[in-house]
Amino acid sequence: MNLSYQSTRGGETGLTASQAILKGLADDGGLFMPNEIPKLDVPLEAFAGYSYQETAYRVMRLFLTDFTEEELRGCIARAYDSKFDTEEIAPLTKADGAYYLELFHGRTIAFKDMALSILPHLMIVSARKNQVKNDIVILTATSGDTGKAALAGFADVPGTRIIVFYPKGGVSRVQELQMITQKGDNTAVVSIHGNFDDAQTGVKKIFGDRAFGKQLDDAGFQLSSANSINIGRLVPQIVYYVYAYAKLVENGEIRCGDEINITVPTGNFGNILAAYIAKQMGLPVKTLLCASNDNKVLYDFFRTGVYDRRRDFVLTSSPSMDILISSNLERLIYLSAGCDAAKNRELMAELSSKGAYTVTEEMRRFMGDFYGGFATEEENAAEIRKVYEDTGYVIDTHTGVASAVYRAYVAASGDATPTVIASTASPFKFSRSVMTAIAGGQGDVDEFAIVDRLSETANLAVPQAVEEIRRADIRHTRECEIADMESVVAEILGL
Repeated sequence: MNLSYQSTRGGETGLTASQAILKGLADDGGLFMPNEIPKLDVPLEAFAGYSYQETAYRVMRLFLTDFTEEELRGCIARAYDSKFDTEEIAPLTKADGAYYLELFHGRTIAFKDMALSILPHLMIVSARKNQVKNDIVILTATSGDTGKAALAGFADVPGTRIIVFYPKGGVSRVQELQMITQKGDNTAVVSIHGNFDDAQTGVKKIFGDRAFGKQLDDAGFQLSSANSINIGRLVPQIVYYVYAYAKLVENGEIRCGDEINITVPTGNFGNILAAYIAKQMGLPVKTLLCASNDNKVLYDFFRTGVYDRRRDFVLTSSPSMDILISSNLERLIYLSAGCDAAKNRELMAELSSKGAYTVTEEMRRFMGDFYGGFATEEENAAEIRKVYEDTGYVIDTHTGVASAVYRAYVAASGDATPTVIASTASPFKFSRSVMTAIAGGQGDVDEFAIVDRLSETANLAVPQAVEEIRRADIRHTRECEIADMESVVAEILGL
């Protein structure tokens, strides 16, 4: 079966997977979705014997139907190799009554590596399949993790340039250092005077500027995205939920066919949407717990059916979730509207013009698989401390939110379904907040001294990703106002 892709807003239809990956964002501002969600075509019990790489092939080939087996297996082999520090790629750790799916064993110690290790390879194959002559300019906004993972993936990849925008003061110091010390002649990093939503909106605006697009084309460039708005980011994320389920079966924790719950710390909604798609493909998932921090726009949405970004933006210790406009939610809205692009377009226009929209009761029923929860800063810190004191296991601030929401859900519902918690970052990426949660305030101590304290406390080696920035030179110092993002892109590209 050959899938085709169309925009959630109806402006483009009939694209191949490689064409959708190359474009990233549709011309009408919509996100690409397949014309149907395929079913797993291998018996679930068979997955229990597969490596991560084989699982990736068996899942991704159902979506990337214009890739040959050789092309796709080649991309997978180059992505999931020794750059990950565990053979399993995504190990499961049982702690305090839940299963933590560790998605941070890649090059930049965050879950974005799971998709961004393969996206450059998918992009290069896609460019070759479509006879692209222009250089591809990856334009990305980040709340902290996507930026570094994308930079690491695309650094010095021939035929590509990458420009990353991040909110100044809105990421952890380790996250910032990972980006601004990035090597590569084709890389650029810019801090903006605003928050992540400002950066994301600015990037989408650049994509939508037809005149600028022509100027780029005339100069031999075309834009694409490494954000989770790119279908090439979303599809690889489905894999690790299938893999986690198979591991639970293989390890005798559940029987094949038993349901599980999945809890995901959520910002831009891509990671939990991947879990939802895995369920639609046939994975036995009961409830998807959408965990928010104090920026609880998604919690309010699932509770009321009203999505309202008109609220104060809160800077928290889980900065990758400090988001009020969850771009990937548009894909779920589109599905819940029966793939009615006109209805989805109407709601997205309301979000843009009024800052809010309300879904129908029928759409809310469609989204009944989701449970929204949130954890305050205090609850997050208390959960990190509890898990450590009870088990010796140390989790980061994003996983802490998810774990706290899971625990509150179980207390309220009595639901004892085995639960996988997406552990999205290494605690070393947020060492100050983690150590404060475990041992109290860290004062003005240097960031890397706190890293060493955490290493001693957790009895874990400092990850290579942190060691390599300890003394690295700062290479990127650009800053700009939100209104100047397009002109900065033009300057970087020499237009």
